[in-house]
Amino acid sequence: MAIKTIGIVGAGQMGSGIAQVAATSHFHVIMSDISEALVERGKSNISTSLDRMVQKEKITPPQKRDIMDRIEGIVDMGEMKGADFIIEAATENEGLKLSIFKELDGICGKEIILSSNTSSLSITKIASATTRPEKVIGMHFMNPVPAMELVEIIKGLATSDETFRTTKGLAEKLGKTPVEANDFPGFISNRILIPMINEAIYTLFEGVGDADAIDTVMKLGMNHPMGPLALADLIGLDTVLAILNTLYQGLGDPKYRPCPLLKKYVDAGYLGRKTGRGFFSYEKT
Repeated sequence: MAIKTIGIVGAGQMGSGIAQVAATSHFHVIMSDISEALVERGKSNISTSLDRMVQKEKITPPQKRDIMDRIEGIVDMGEMKGADFIIEAATENEGLKLSIFKELDGICGKEIILSSNTSSLSITKIASATTRPEKVIGMHFMNPVPAMELVEIIKGLATSDETFRTTKGLAEKLGKTPVEANDFPGFISNRILIPMINEAIYTLFEGVGDADAIDTVMKLGMNHPMGPLALADLIGLDTVLAILNTLYQGLGDPKYRPCPLLKKYVDAGYLGRKTGRGFFSYEKT
């Protein structure tokens, strides 16, 4: 079956980024969220991102209009029945994702692949909410989606080889490099990245260095393009905490225990760039 229309559940940072990439790759996109306001905010974020590309002369204004015209925003999930492939990009919450997949299973034709952009949750568990576990797969994009080349492809216990091949082929059509990862908590990327971020937070918590010093050491000493604390702010501290909890609970190793300072920041609502404050301040002056 040819994939012409991609359904994306979630119009936040990841969902809107995936929608932009899909529409730029000439797919029709159906992007949903729980309110018109969230859908419109997602479309506005895409428009702003494309404006930057116009300014850099990577695309022309007519190309921007064509890309935006290929993105349809919806609130009624029932309209996902018109999609040929689904990418779920909702908040990193297991209960929410299970509910979404159960709903999609009842809406979409049995031949449709349901993929999740989860950054750490079990694809096998997500698939259990459906009657088509062989057609459920992980498709973990990196943030920011338009700029990052990697997509992790994760097979659940029942995911078929055909589903994997189709998903890998779609990732390549989106201009990404797919890498297969096994269905373990955090997969490859976050199994390595998130503990490093957590250790940087512990370093701040214990007073080994301030936030600027920690990030400067990692940028200039280890040649990282972004320091771990700034990266945590970009990802969202609530998402970092959710992934750490998944690693800690799923693997049972105390080395994944979330730093108390991270929990305190999340409790305070200091979630990073999206709230204007995390380990650094992003509030407009």
